[in-house]
Amino acid sequence: MDAHAYTDLTGVAVVALAALLCGVAMERLRQPAFVGYIFAGLLLGPTALGLVSNRDQIDTIADFGVLMLLFIIGLELPLRLFVRLWRISLMATALQVISAGAVMLLVSKVLGWSTGMAVLLGFVVALSSTAVAIKIIEDAGELRTRPGRIAVGVLIAQDLAFVPMILILGMFAVGRPKYEAVISLAGAVVVMGWLIWHLSKGGKIPLPFLREAFKNIDLTPLSGLAMCFGAAAISGFLGLTPAYGAFLGGLVLGNAGNAGGDRKALIGNVRPIQSVLMMAFFLSIGLLIDLKFIWDNLAVVFLLLFLVTVFKTAANTAIFRLLGQSWPQAFLLAVVLAQIGEFSFLLTRNGLDLGLIGAYEMRLVVAVTVLSLAVSPIWVVTARRLHAESTTSILGLGDLLGQVYRPETDLVTRAAARARPEAALLLRRLRAFFGRLRLRRLKPVNENVAPPPGTNLPAVIPPREAQRSAEGDA
Repeated sequence: MDAHAYTDLTGVAVVALAALLCGVAMERLRQPAFVGYIFAGLLLGPTALGLVSNRDQIDTIADFGVLMLLFIIGLELPLRLFVRLWRISLMATALQVISAGAVMLLVSKVLGWSTGMAVLLGFVVALSSTAVAIKIIEDAGELRTRPGRIAVGVLIAQDLAFVPMILILGMFAVGRPKYEAVISLAGAVVVMGWLIWHLSKGGKIPLPFLREAFKNIDLTPLSGLAMCFGAAAISGFLGLTPAYGAFLGGLVLGNAGNAGGDRKALIGNVRPIQSVLMMAFFLSIGLLIDLKFIWDNLAVVFLLLFLVTVFKTAANTAIFRLLGQSWPQAFLLAVVLAQIGEFSFLLTRNGLDLGLIGAYEMRLVVAVTVLSLAVSPIWVVTARRLHAESTTSILGLGDLLGQVYRPETDLVTRAAARARPEAALLLRRLRAFFGRLRLRRLKPVNENVAPPPGTNLPAVIPPREAQRSAEGDA
């Protein structure tokens, strides 16, 4: 084995160790491990330590990770829960996509964006992070409550909506006839809808090799990989996105065997492979982060982060309130879904490949999305406090916000009360200082200096001489 091979193995070891340490650190902070993978990519990338410069192999593994992610989502999709909450889940998701798309279309008119770019950014803003949202729900103790179930239903609907989003973006691809894209989109949505309806009613799609494969522990993970990548390849041959095929493959395979051992055995064998591949995907996202770009565009990045976070929180609160939820429940759901999701990375990369956005927009979206995931602890704290305040009577949104953020408002109020007298004293001292400085400028430098010849200035009598003269006159 030559020295180059040893160098490659060393690089792989460094990447794996960095991803492990950052993932463990995020878990200690009660955050999803994939956030740590993103930070590992940032640290190893060209704008930080520069230890990883060749991204080709990582990008290839990351593409497989994306397919495995959609395959696992289809494999684990709780169809019964989704069917029970499908109305509110689909309505909430549709309103989220419509509101985000409408805002981005209005912004595109002002900034001169293309329609395809506006639609892409609308999809990016509408989606939330399934991993972060589930983590927030679990930490808040709301997973088995009605708001928690609604949030899970909305996240499932967003995951389902991702596949049509990919197909819709294909309609805006350069040089592709739109009628072909419309036909492909309609057919794909019909097939996916029929599959969900058929499988939720207890229907099965028999796979002859499944029973034999599950009898062998070595063939079980291989059958999952073959189903995932085989369905993705068939979808690609039909002119659709491979992600669509991977999702349907997981959906079919997850409901083909019995409801117990077969599905659990397959998930248990495939998930470790998916975890490694997804580590590579989020690592590749971290490698895309350009610290110099963020520093040069700091105001734009943080302004977009603030606007997106505030917009999603306000819009989701209004949407869930419109769908009949109380103010505490609507705000809890809005906080849970306030961040930008990991699927936004996939949409952005797909938009870059289709020519809908450029490299600048790609880096901007990546920066805002990563920062949105990084500030998720703030939303975790908000959710916990909201859970504690949900038992009290809430008169309105203002009262709700006041109770949730009372520690911060009290801290600011106390700090302002303490700083007010000190600020007044400082102001008085500054006034006195500038007053003395002004008097010194007006006072002559040396009173004993005689005036120049020819000037008719009155003689300056010293104070003591003036006093003696006044006593003599008396």
